[in-house]
Amino acid sequence: MTRQEALDLLFEYTKTDSLRKHALAVEAAMRAYARSLGEDEETWGVVGLLHDFDYEMYPQAPDHPMKGSEILASRGFPEELRRTILSHVPAMNVPRDTRMAKMLFACDELCGFIIAVAVIRPNKIADLEVSSVKKKMKDKAFARAVSREDILNGTTEACLNLDEHIGTVIEAMKGSARDLGLA
Repeated sequence: MTRQEALDLLFEYTKTDSLRKHALAVEAAMRAYARSLGEDEETWGVVGLLHDFDYEMYPQAPDHPMKGSEILASRGFPEELRRTILSHVPAMNVPRDTRMAKMLFACDELCGFIIAVAVIRPNKIADLEVSSVKKKMKDKAFARAVSREDILNGTTEACLNLDEHIGTVIEAMKGSARDLGLA
């Protein structure tokens, strides 16, 4: 599936701007990691774009991400990539046994949290620092729907340093700041 086909599918099923921006943020993070790890940037980016495309229509597990996986299967999306998407929802109990699956899980909640931090700042993401993100992570009332546990578990599973991971994702998102509404 090309990026454009993935975007078309995302926009077909996802109508809210915030969820579309989340998908674009995860795409940016996944592409950055694919580049740094010598992986296929297009494939990783498409997985980032589509990981939550069914969430608006099917917000509860197991419908999300199972219904999305069925839609992707009907369009010829490879099983390995569907399995990666299934694995990003802990309730699915699908092992994250590939580098891509681990990175998707590591990036998903963190991207949402970084967007939440950036939107309240005067310069948005332009001068966002790792320390600001970590400080907000300690405030349990801030962006309470974002699972800090998933952020930490994803970082650990992917064998990443938390500070470096946050920094990598911030830098990746800066490259898409305009599309994310953070310019």
